Amino acid sequence: MENFLAQLREDAAACETHIKALLAAVPEPAAQLHEAMAYAVLNGGKRMRAALVFGAARMAVGQDADAAPSEAMLRTAAAIEFLHAYSLVHDDLPAMDNAATRRGQPSCHIKFDESTAILAGDALQTMAFEILADPRTHADAAVRIQLVATLAKAAGLQGMAGGQMLDLQAETRQFDLAETQQMQMMKTGALLSCAVVCGGIVGAAPPDMRAAQAAFAQDLGLAFQIADDLLDYAGDASVMGKPSGQDADRGKAGFVALMGVDAARRTAQRMIDDANATLAPWQNTAHYMQNLATFAITRNS
Repeated sequence: MENFLAQLREDAAACETHIKALLAAVPEPAAQLHEAMAYAVLNGGKRMRAALVFGAARMAVGQDADAAPSEAMLRTAAAIEFLHAYSLVHDDLPAMDNAATRRGQPSCHIKFDESTAILAGDALQTMAFEILADPRTHADAAVRIQLVATLAKAAGLQGMAGGQMLDLQAETRQFDLAETQQMQMMKTGALLSCAVVCGGIVGAAPPDMRAAQAAFAQDLGLAFQIADDLLDYAGDASVMGKPSGQDADRGKAGFVALMGVDAARRTAQRMIDDANATLAPWQNTAHYMQNLATFAITRNS
């Protein structure tokens, strides 16, 4: 696991470098907006979604876990991280979760102002699609269309936006376990799944591998959110970079409240075991993805 964590940090650094280059290449007549975008997307984070892109793509092309990511992988990962950053900026707004901190730093609307934060989120979202549609991401237009369509579905009504709507409704009425699962699969799981699927697209994964990667991503997405709920319930706020117990304070019952701590932990572990089992036929190149899955439920932030 030590080697994996070192590789995860290396992959995160490669993604960050590419994000900085993409931002630096954009003219900035609206300097404050540009600054807010950079603040939001470069405000720490483990780059799990980028790592999933790299892992799925390496798996598809038969590369070792420490192979340097290609330009296509880097651009795809950066696009997904831009979209993820947009979602966090908007989630933190007073009209949504009203969170004052993110990763131990002031939220974008606190650092700047609410209007700037809204525009920064908008611009990060649209830049994600601009990156994927660019021929520099992939020479084949059909591949670029697949990437754009996959990200659009993950971000929209059937994914993050729809999940956030359900999340807001969960503050006004009690959701049962099935409803909570659906909400989290849309709000959090959709983009994690998107990262895996896009990695497979970039790596030209064959149909059987792509199906296995998609199944892996479904289990991973839900287990990741259960782990988040466990951290929200009993995590160390100084490590997480945000206050714990926020969902309970807003009247939202997460997996821990609905299942109990022990059952939630067992469920997350079972889902990760199932996820990793689906990749067993590609054991030689899937170990990075399997380590990512294990990391998803053992992390402390």
